[in-house]
Amino acid sequence: MWSGRSAFENDACPVGDDMLGQLYRASENGLPMLVASVAPDVRAMLALYCYKRSHLHTMGVAIASTCEELDLVRIGGRVGSMLFAMSRETAAPVARSGYSNRKSITLSTKPLSVVQPMEDDAIDEDFTGAVPA
Repeated sequence: MWSGRSAFENDACPVGDDMLGQLYRASENGLPMLVASVAPDVRAMLALYCYKRSHLHTMGVAIASTCEELDLVRIGGRVGSMLFAMSRETAAPVARSGYSNRKSITLSTKPLSVVQPMEDDAIDEDFTGAVPA
C-alpha cells in the first residue's frame, strides 16, 4: 500500500494500469460505481493524481466529489482542500474520456503559398556564378 503523502509527492499512480484504463474509459454512470470499489485513502490519492493532469482534470474533480475532505487534506494538504471545495461548488462534470474536452482540429483546404516559377537566367547564374551573355 502506498503511503499517501509520498505517493502524491512522487507522482506515482495509486492504482494499477488496468484500473486507470477502466476509469479513463468509464461512462458518466459507470465512474461512480467503479470509484466506489476503491478504498477511501486510495480514492483521494487518485483524485489528486488525476487532477494534476490536464487530460484527466475533470475526472479528478469528479473523483474528489466522492471523497471525504479529511482524506483529501491529509493526502494533498492545501491542494486537497482546494480540490474538495472545487468538487463541491458545482456538480462535478465527468469526462467520458480524456479527449472529450478537446477542440476539433480543422485543416486548410487552400494551398499554403504559391511558388513562382524561376527564370532561366537566374538558374544559370546560380550554377556558374557568371551572368549569361
